[in-house]
Amino acid sequence: MLGLICVDVDGTLVGTGNVVREDVWAALADARSRGVRIALCSGRPAFGNALAYARRLDPGGWHIFQNGASIVNVGRGASLSEPLPVEPLEELLTRAHATGRLLEVYTDNEYGVTCPGDLARRHAELLGVPFVPRDPETLIGTRVRAQWVVPLAESAAVQAEPHPGLDLHPAGSPVMPDTMFISVTRAGIGKGSAVARVAAEYGVPLERTMMVGDGHNDVTAMREVGHPVAMGNADAEARAAARYHVGHVDDGGLADAVRLALTL
Repeated sequence: MLGLICVDVDGTLVGTGNVVREDVWAALADARSRGVRIALCSGRPAFGNALAYARRLDPGGWHIFQNGASIVNVGRGASLSEPLPVEPLEELLTRAHATGRLLEVYTDNEYGVTCPGDLARRHAELLGVPFVPRDPETLIGTRVRAQWVVPLAESAAVQAEPHPGLDLHPAGSPVMPDTMFISVTRAGIGKGSAVARVAAEYGVPLERTMMVGDGHNDVTAMREVGHPVAMGNADAEARAAARYHVGHVDDGGLADAVRLALTL
C-alpha cells in the first residue's frame, strides 16, 4: 500500500459535468481510512471548488494548488508558497494590457483579472467563485502565480512568447474545452517540485508516492514519483510519462488508480 496519492483536478477528479463521481469519492475515502495521505495537486487556486475538494480529501493535510506555486495546509492555513518575481510579472501585465488578452494574477486566496469579459466570467463559474472582477494591481499579499486564459487557437502563439525567469504550465479543462489555461510560475516551480515538498512533509518516500493526472502540467509530478498514473483521457505527454493507465475520468478512472495504490 502506498503512502501518498496526489490527484489532479480537471480531467482526473472532475469530468465533463464539473462534478466528482460518488464512486471516486468512496474510493478516496477508503484509502484515507487505511492511512494513505491524499493530496490535491491542481492548477486551480486554493479557494472555491478546489478548496472544497481538498478539505473533503484531507481536511487537515497539505494540498498543492496553482501548479505548485501554492502549497497550503488547509487545516492550519500554513503556506509553503513560492512568489512570482516582480519584474517578470510587471512585464506580463504590460503585455496583457497591450494585447487585450486575459491575464489572471493570484495570491494564495484571491485573484484579479486584466480583462473582465466572457472568458473571465466562465472561468469564475468553473472555479466556483462569484464573478467580481478585480484589478490585479489592487491585490494584497504575495502574488504567487499568473495565468493566461486564451482561446485554443491563440495558445501556441502565447506559449512561444518570451517569459524570462518563469515557467509555463499549459492545461485544459473538460468543462471549458475551447480554452487553454497557461499557468505562469517562478522558474523551477511546478507540480513536481511541490509533490516532493509535500512528500517530505509527510515523511513519505517519493518511490511510495502516486501521481494521477491527464495533462502536460502533470508530467513533472509524474516524473518525480515512483507510481505515475495516466487517465484514459490523458494527452500524449501524460500517457508517455505514466507507468500505469486507467479509465476515462467520466468512467471513474481515478477510482481504479486509488484501488491500484492499495495493492502496491
